[in-house]
Amino acid sequence: MADLRDAGAESADKEMPLPAMDLNSGNITETVISFCSQGSDPRMKFIFQRLITHIHKFALETRLSTEEWMAGLDWLEACGQICTPNRKELITVSDIFGLSTLVDEIQHPKPRGATLGTILGPFHSTEAEEKANGDILSHDPKGEPLFVVCQVRDTQGNPVAGAQVHVWEADSSGEYDLEKPDLDGPDGRGILRTNEMGEFYFAAIVPVPYPILCDGPVGQLLAALGRHPYRPAHMHFMFEKEGFDKLITALYLRGSEYQDSDAVFGVKSSLVVDIQDMDKETALKYNQPSVKKLLKYDFTLASDAEAETLRDSYSTAPR
Repeated sequence: MADLRDAGAESADKEMPLPAMDLNSGNITETVISFCSQGSDPRMKFIFQRLITHIHKFALETRLSTEEWMAGLDWLEACGQICTPNRKELITVSDIFGLSTLVDEIQHPKPRGATLGTILGPFHSTEAEEKANGDILSHDPKGEPLFVVCQVRDTQGNPVAGAQVHVWEADSSGEYDLEKPDLDGPDGRGILRTNEMGEFYFAAIVPVPYPILCDGPVGQLLAALGRHPYRPAHMHFMFEKEGFDKLITALYLRGSEYQDSDAVFGVKSSLVVDIQDMDKETALKYNQPSVKKLLKYDFTLASDAEAETLRDSYSTAPR
């Protein structure tokens, strides 16, 4: 999409298709769309045409009052004001409206058998450290130790070697490292690589349920809507390798509280997993004599070509 400043500069001298005068509820939508359709980027024009159409339709359908609209603007302003590099309130807004899940479904469609995606959430960090397979990702002394063993394959069942895997989870109190400025470096997260067999494995802690950040505008809105702010116990994963569609997903613990009412609509049944008791064979193979809990999961990545084919077919399908 073209830079908004460049697009505005290029179109500043162009003649407006419709006059901006004597506007009312019957003609303002068409006029605003005409003003926003002068740039050279066709995709940008299409997006803004549909955005204006639906926003105006929303106002008309609800008979939106000035007081209600100003309350909404004040709420959006408050969301922006509370944002920091480690407090991404607007991502959480997208999450609680289900928009993050919807956009991921649109951008990353999955062929049969591929692991489903879910939301990124506001706590992914580019400051995560590179880790070797078998390393400890979480150093929370209060967390219940867990060893995680995973396999990554393509949709044909072939191992995917050399994939970059981001992993992150909250601590035993339900807080991420980004919420703790006093921590000396990142914790509860790491970047691993799959080996020649497509495997990666690491030590962590058993995830716990937790509330999303609700001490700001998002929390106020959830309370007003009568909604709880909680997420079920889960662990985040993100996979990247050339030739494969990027996968952002998470694993959710079966039986966790809020599994059926996730505040950000991220749970999918195929991503719900069981924590097992560590068996002797696995403990010996990975040198984990003292860990009592084990999580195993096989991930399947779609290729770029498979995802692109699906995106094209969905884009042209009748609605």
